[in-house]
Amino acid sequence: MTQNKTKDLPFRSIPHMLQKSVEKFADQPAVSYKKAGAYLTLNYQQFYTRALMTARGLRKAGMETGDRVAIFSENRSGWIIADMGIQAALGISVPIYATNTGSQAAYVINHSGAKIIFVSDRLQYEKLLAVRDEIPQVELVVSFERFLGEKHLPVYTLYQLSEISHPITDDEKDEIETLISTISPEDLITIIYTSGTTGVPKGVMLTQHNMVINAWDGVQCAGEENMKGTFLSFLPLSHVLERSAGYHAVLLGGGHIAFAEDVNKVVENIVEVKPTAMISVPRLFEKIYSRIYENIHLQGPFKRQMFHDAVEIGREYVLKKYIQGQPTGFLGAKYWLYDRLVFRKIRKRFGGNLKFFISGGAPLDKTINEFMWIIGLPVFEGYGLTETSPAVTLNRLHENRFGSVGKPLGDAEFKLADDGELLIKGSMVMRGYYRNEEATTNAFEDDWFKTGDIAEIDDEGYIFIVDRKKEIIVTAGGKNIAPQPMENRLKLDKYVSLAYIHGDKRPYLIAILTPNLERLIEFSREMKINYLGVDDLVANDQVQQLFADRIDLFNQNLPSYQTIKKFIVLPREFSSQGGELTPTMKLKRKAIYEMYQDKIEHLYLEDAQLQSENGGTK
Repeated sequence: MTQNKTKDLPFRSIPHMLQKSVEKFADQPAVSYKKAGAYLTLNYQQFYTRALMTARGLRKAGMETGDRVAIFSENRSGWIIADMGIQAALGISVPIYATNTGSQAAYVINHSGAKIIFVSDRLQYEKLLAVRDEIPQVELVVSFERFLGEKHLPVYTLYQLSEISHPITDDEKDEIETLISTISPEDLITIIYTSGTTGVPKGVMLTQHNMVINAWDGVQCAGEENMKGTFLSFLPLSHVLERSAGYHAVLLGGGHIAFAEDVNKVVENIVEVKPTAMISVPRLFEKIYSRIYENIHLQGPFKRQMFHDAVEIGREYVLKKYIQGQPTGFLGAKYWLYDRLVFRKIRKRFGGNLKFFISGGAPLDKTINEFMWIIGLPVFEGYGLTETSPAVTLNRLHENRFGSVGKPLGDAEFKLADDGELLIKGSMVMRGYYRNEEATTNAFEDDWFKTGDIAEIDDEGYIFIVDRKKEIIVTAGGKNIAPQPMENRLKLDKYVSLAYIHGDKRPYLIAILTPNLERLIEFSREMKINYLGVDDLVANDQVQQLFADRIDLFNQNLPSYQTIKKFIVLPREFSSQGGELTPTMKLKRKAIYEMYQDKIEHLYLEDAQLQSENGGTK
């Protein structure tokens, strides 16, 4: 456990912050959500009242100060109404990823001791129903949608809990606001369970001050004028990045949160909502980059050449204006022309109002980041962990280095351990892991939080993340290789969707690739390949040779020990539902190896057999 210095702020807690925002922005839109095909909106006063009514219902239902209350739901207005109500009632919210199974949810519920669970709909309720015997302490389920529950697992709607038809009285409002006034900056706001890329999830304890300081620093960095617009929310609120930057910071700055219907309708919702900003993980930008180049590939020679010329001029322009900070002169005029002819049309596909993205959760490839800036949709890449609330660094409009995660935010301090691990100290660092003193002790070194990431810090203070410490591959020849940058480069290939590199304690690297199916099907038509299904297609000799050629191209100019010697092409993408990705689209390396162990081992076994047949030589 660490005792970090705290910073004086105008808010003691997130509910106190909301109160101040309601005073300033009462009639302005706060939250929008889609219902029956149309977006409905709550202004700040309406949202605050709904939160107070939820707090009233929770106290009536027997929730006591310090009780943990879980939220098992995808993004929607009910999520943040429930969260703010839990806090106002002096509870501690425990988010559960909507993609979790019943057993995964049961672990979080039992470890946190939650007795009340908010769910989005019957689907999540049925997950709990299936593990009812594992969660005997659960007394009440509150749903954001109406359906009939079972007697042995009572369920009420949020409207019923809030007694929505009974307006909150002045006495009730005073009573709950008195509770809010007692919240201390050091009180716990939430316990967030890590997504578990390795091992059992740990419950990260974050205080009100942790979350307030992160929202405050984010608004100061972005500028209050940039927080007044509409933020489209689709990254899970269970993930601390969306919760801090796309929820707390937006409400602090007087912004408007619009919830996407689901992750599969983000593109459609962007056109409807016309957001000014979005929080995302790199997977969205990878798909944007890939889709734009796929469309350009289908254009005629003249338009293709114009696009490539525009990108080259744009690269020079971005470097001169935003990296070097120099006047752009005639170059600026050329960029303006290409912007009108090319880039403005691209931006219209994103609603036409987008000013910027914020990216976190995983490394964003430098080439993709540069491209987003070139087309006029700058991505501010930052860095943080659940344990740091999360953001501790961020690139800015005129303080940006592609490939870096930016400079420190707020009072964050950094240093590198002898092995290159990034260590952090600051008032955004967690209190510790819930009911796990050993893990808490192991996470700190002389009050410095150990991130588990290998990093570099340049002379200007920009921080560059190399890779996860535990994910560094050490080959049988003793060479250290960071797989993430290589995987990110592989994903830039037009035929590759996702990549996983393996080779720890092995003589060479191998890769598992998932194909860009649209491009692969297009290739099959060009080559007149007959196939029965995707499994048959990826096994085709011509397709295998295609990927062999792509790997050869990738290997060019790499040292021998860093080249990929063999590969596997899967017939489907990695996914969180399939178990290969976390809910925030990070590779679950241990799970991937276990799932495809036979295929991986077969690649290495082939060489071992060949060496045996040749008397020990290849």
